[in-house]
Amino acid sequence: MTTEEAARAGVEQHEELELDVFARLCPSREMFAELADKWSMLILMSLSACGPQRFSELQRAVGGVSRKMLTQSLRNLERSGLVLRTVFPETPPRVVYDLRPLGRELAELVAPLGRWTERRALRMLAAREEFDAAHAGGAE
Repeated sequence: MTTEEAARAGVEQHEELELDVFARLCPSREMFAELADKWSMLILMSLSACGPQRFSELQRAVGGVSRKMLTQSLRNLERSGLVLRTVFPETPPRVVYDLRPLGRELAELVAPLGRWTERRALRMLAAREEFDAAHAGGAE
């Protein structure tokens, strides 16, 4: 068995395990928490919508993300097999980020949530104002 075959067999073995994102010590819970980070979702959505991007393009596309948080989020997404980082041997070196198949699959699932949020944001803001007005001055 080659190293690649062994790696595939390991993944297949892990995919057969019953994981529970609600269980405190389940590895799927840690992965879910990392993916639920707002920057990770926005990065995936941007790469899906706009295709491969350089760091500065991603930073502009995902308004408000700091260099530090973008770097950290990209590193986590790359480590998890969702994002591909390609360094081109140029002077200066050019680095491009793109989605791997697993990242593309997740981005396709997240995009409808982003669109739903855009359509319903004003309703949610109105609900918050209503809630805050009803609960003003009283601690529960």
